Amino acid sequence: MKRSDDSEREKRRKRRRLLQELGEQRIPYLSPTDPGFQDLWDSSYAGLALRQSGTLPEGLHEKVQSALLTLQRHGCLLRDLVRVRDRDVFTAVSRALVGQPGYTYRYLDTRLFTIPWHCEGEEGQKDEKGKPCCDSDLRDACKALWELNQFFCSDVKQQTNARGVKRTRSDTENSEDAPGEGMCEEESVKDRLVEEKTIEEEEEDSGQGCSHSSPPSSTPPAAQASLVQFNVTLINYMNPAAMTQLKEEPYYGMGKMAVGWHHDENLVPLSPVAVYSYSCPAEPKNEGVTEKDGEGKSKEKEREAKGEGTSTEEVKKEGEASVKEDVEKEKTCWRVGLKVAWDIHTPGLALPLQSGDCYYMTDDLNRTHQHCVLAGDTARFSSTHRVAQCCTGTLDYIQKRCSEALENLHSDPEKNAKSLISLLPSILQRIEDIHNEVEFEWLRQYWFQGRRYARFCSWWTKPMEQMEKDWKEMERMTQLLLVVVEDEATAQENRREMADVLLNALTDRQQHRQTWRDRCQSSLAQTLPPEEAPVDRPYWSNDDPDMPLPFDLSDIINRVESLLWRCV
Repeated sequence: MKRSDDSEREKRRKRRRLLQELGEQRIPYLSPTDPGFQDLWDSSYAGLALRQSGTLPEGLHEKVQSALLTLQRHGCLLRDLVRVRDRDVFTAVSRALVGQPGYTYRYLDTRLFTIPWHCEGEEGQKDEKGKPCCDSDLRDACKALWELNQFFCSDVKQQTNARGVKRTRSDTENSEDAPGEGMCEEESVKDRLVEEKTIEEEEEDSGQGCSHSSPPSSTPPAAQASLVQFNVTLINYMNPAAMTQLKEEPYYGMGKMAVGWHHDENLVPLSPVAVYSYSCPAEPKNEGVTEKDGEGKSKEKEREAKGEGTSTEEVKKEGEASVKEDVEKEKTCWRVGLKVAWDIHTPGLALPLQSGDCYYMTDDLNRTHQHCVLAGDTARFSSTHRVAQCCTGTLDYIQKRCSEALENLHSDPEKNAKSLISLLPSILQRIEDIHNEVEFEWLRQYWFQGRRYARFCSWWTKPMEQMEKDWKEMERMTQLLLVVVEDEATAQENRREMADVLLNALTDRQQHRQTWRDRCQSSLAQTLPPEEAPVDRPYWSNDDPDMPLPFDLSDIINRVESLLWRCV
């Protein structure tokens, strides 16, 4: 959902006030090596739960990591050209949406279309030649992500119920608790941040985030808390070496941000988010004993031979050196930053995330807190599972809307003529709204992302072809309405009401078409390869005999405006 101007102004006002109150100061933040870290987590960030890498079911890591690499190898992970403050920017991360067939996920004026995960026992959609929508490697990859999703759906309940309970080492082995001492090292928040493309301050400038304003605070039905069904996962790939101009975190001095502070958007209120993090292996290193290590061990043996022990002072120095080493290691890891929204008094958290760790954000954490992603040294994938708002974002929904609009079109096969069944302004208004929704929220959103989907998955091809046919019928319906409005025999009062409906619809349509044309022809769009470049579709010349109305509606808008003036 697009942020309103009021909410945007309010966010900027809060940020200015926060920066003014801070002045040159930095807000403190804690890492796992800092005293009080766990207490802060338990008291102020209890909605965050971590499942460490070693506690996942056997074999799941290998399947999921292979799946992520397969998506990358097939070219499925691409940077999105999103809309931020009325300008186009590329996201810093490459991503793809996998999930329930026919589902979409919308962020920063961009609608992503799912590559369907192939559930166990399902063959998936096939084309007219009986060919599966995806090749076998991609189907296996999507099925592996579905298996991870099934694990998350069942496990998040246990993690949510156990949140705030410290884990002992045995608890960690059982892997059914909430953040505990083992959890602090690798927070989940970060993953989810990375993927979240939200809109908090830094993201808006870089296009690295993906969300809008804070999610609604309305409370879901009681049953929702116990029935978690993640319907999509947003796959993200981030390579710090390829990221330029990463911004410094401005409030705490946490380091370079891959994704700025934000809330996640377009989620069912109070629904959890589950994230799997996979840091790609670094360059092979010599795991043998280094010269320095060898020297250290030789000295130890020397002391032992002389009967010398280790002094208290030496132990202290070694402990301090170990702490410093841990701090340095944390900075090379991908980390998640977490803070209470618009609060400069509660310290923040900076949490290292190890490869294979998973984390859950539960309860109202996404509403009351903000998170960011702090870049590590290696490339990283994340699979971020969520309960996306789907009331207006599924193929089933928009197909029903198309059917609803076309119910008002009567076809006479004998006369080869068409007419509108009802001329009630309220019905006409609803039909024109559907017309605009189909064109600008679905067709142009789909084609703006180029031919990327058809390259590796044909699932959306036939549905979008049918949707375009339905849209063309709606163009015919608008043309029929224009005929009625310009007919001098039409009753004056009804004529004015219908003309108002028509003028508003055409004006919006004209403005949106121009916006999408500009986006398709922008300098950034021109840098993309042909298979990824935006396609200005549907587009046709004004004299196309197959189209009932011209693409450029300026003349028609002028005619309807003149007619309304005469009706005064």
